[in-house]
Amino acid sequence: MDAHLGFPALIGLIAVALAFDFLNGLHDAANSIATIVSTRVLRPQYAVFWAAFFNFVAFAVFGLHVAQTIGTGIIDPGVVDAQVIFAALVGAIAWNIVTWAAGIPSSSSHALVGGLVGAGVAKAGFGAMVWSGLSKTVIAIVLSPLVGLVLAMILVAIVSWASVRSTPFAVDRAFRILQFASASLYSLGHGGNDAQKTMGIIAVLLYSQGHLDSEFAVPFWVVLACQAAMALGTLLGGWRIVRTMGLRITKLTPMQGFCAETGGAATLFMATFLGVPVSTTHTITGAIVGVGAARRASAVRWNVAGSIVYAWIFTIPASALVAALAYWVVSALRS
Repeated sequence: MDAHLGFPALIGLIAVALAFDFLNGLHDAANSIATIVSTRVLRPQYAVFWAAFFNFVAFAVFGLHVAQTIGTGIIDPGVVDAQVIFAALVGAIAWNIVTWAAGIPSSSSHALVGGLVGAGVAKAGFGAMVWSGLSKTVIAIVLSPLVGLVLAMILVAIVSWASVRSTPFAVDRAFRILQFASASLYSLGHGGNDAQKTMGIIAVLLYSQGHLDSEFAVPFWVVLACQAAMALGTLLGGWRIVRTMGLRITKLTPMQGFCAETGGAATLFMATFLGVPVSTTHTITGAIVGVGAARRASAVRWNVAGSIVYAWIFTIPASALVAALAYWVVSALRS
């Protein structure tokens, strides 16, 4: 790939980025709808429409701080060229497909971060990495599920205390209605945080090709395209992962589903406003484990939760390795 792409090649690379965004929505649809489906508040075919709508409109609520972090805070923008972007996307897409096929709810966000790191290091060594931005992302790997877990447990305690005088039927009916609101908030947070990662990728590509002004910025058409691609992916759903997230970790009631979604949404809102590219998968998994553990520790299938954690650990290294290999293969083909 030449330093400056022709228009068809540039459009092709943007299409690959949007394909990743679509797979992100497909892969992470479970994050938005697992709880509301598993509690049988909404049927799956209706839940994906609900989630897709709020995924799309998220750009109207949040700024573009996460896109700025991805575009300039993981590897040095001066290192980025079309080959780096292509290799990073190959690494992220490959890991997403493998984990989707296995039904493992890994992080599309961290797959993209790993892809950027692998491609950037393959081109320019470890000096290409922006350690401040990368460390913020790595810290979020640990903190986002913990924050989601703690908030969900606190919400379960508050809600249980507030409804102690109500009958189980009344509580169930009330939280079936409230889950519409909590699912909306979580889908909003998911669309706000996750779609911005692809926005950052496309914007830094345009910046490296001289199609933006001297300052890094995200064009509005990029915002709309990324939100639409993610919403379309969510609309098609990721049913393999829905089963893992909504049914295999713990059995949920509407009240617990509400607490998990609200705790996860609060975590995503905070992270997005701070510009931290967190994993929506990590966040909702932590929240689901939290509501299960609040009932009793044995209510959580810890072997399932453990297998998910292993996928988290390997996501960045695995996608980085695939991206580095892709970069070297393209370099060899060019030479």
